[in-house]
Amino acid sequence: MVKILMVCLGNICRSPLAEGILKSKLASNSYFIDSAGTANYHHGKQPDSRSIAVARKYGLDISHLKARQFTVDDFDAFDFIYVMDESNYQNVLSLARNENDTQKVCMILNLVYPNQNYDVPDPYYGGDEGFEKVYKMLDEACTIIAENLS
Repeated sequence: MVKILMVCLGNICRSPLAEGILKSKLASNSYFIDSAGTANYHHGKQPDSRSIAVARKYGLDISHLKARQFTVDDFDAFDFIYVMDESNYQNVLSLARNENDTQKVCMILNLVYPNQNYDVPDPYYGGDEGFEKVYKMLDEACTIIAENLS
């Protein structure tokens, strides 16, 4: 089973959206997809209501997901770790124990724009349109992940 982790800051906006989107594109019996945050602000809470709403708009239910913090153990548990922005990337890499850990980490939009290191913007402090924009960015990146794994 291939295991994939999506990581953002609080694990309530971007990474649960990415988790839900990728789950909709891959067979659950062959892939395990999860999400986490680099900070522990929202531990145990469900995704932001705006993330839930935009996911629902596209036929996905992420309301059951619960926020958790990224840990060193995630390097052992996951094959691929996709981060949403440069800050998350640096925070995850700061916990890497070796080159094997480091090689698992990738900025998610590098799949769409190779080596550009573009951030998926954090929509938390913006309006609903920011969540729509983030959904579309993540959908494009998750389509590439799914294609690369098939």
